[in-house]
Amino acid sequence: MFPTLHNYLSQKSSLSDTEISHVLSHFVVQKAKRKEILIDCNAVSNHFYFIVEGAVRIYSINSEGLELSRFFAFENIFCTALPSFIDQQPTNEYLQAIEHSRLLVINRKDFYKLVDEYHEFERIYRKILEFSFINNQQRIYSYQGYTALERVRLLIKMQPQFLLRVSNKLAASYLGMSPSTLSRTKLKL
Repeated sequence: MFPTLHNYLSQKSSLSDTEISHVLSHFVVQKAKRKEILIDCNAVSNHFYFIVEGAVRIYSINSEGLELSRFFAFENIFCTALPSFIDQQPTNEYLQAIEHSRLLVINRKDFYKLVDEYHEFERIYRKILEFSFINNQQRIYSYQGYTALERVRLLIKMQPQFLLRVSNKLAASYLGMSPSTLSRTKLKL
């Protein structure tokens, strides 16, 4: 499993093999079952997850009991309940495996130690933050002015495998539409 993260770090940074080995020594393997909650609502996020295999979603539940998916992460992506990880306040969302998943996990203390120790790891963290910001901005803009068809097309452009791996119900919650609207929209593609 570590070769996947080794390759990721090699491609995203100029860390030496020795430095990458040191970074990898801070990660532990975790397997997650489908529908397993990795971070519970109202908990503090103390771990960053790198997805070797599988898929994870971040979602919240509104006052009417409706699940609202905010983000889906697939292989070769880091994810966590980022605001809680940063400010150490309880999160208002869940992190859930939506497929059987193999993950590499690092605790918060070690993660920030590596950020301080290696400029290149700090760059990777910055890229994670930038990706999160851009992803959230695109979602906001798509809700403000895009039709259902435009939102689905944007999703396919940004994550081509998304609709093949995520159930209609979860995809609809991410796109801000009902599953029936998503089904009708997919027919127009």
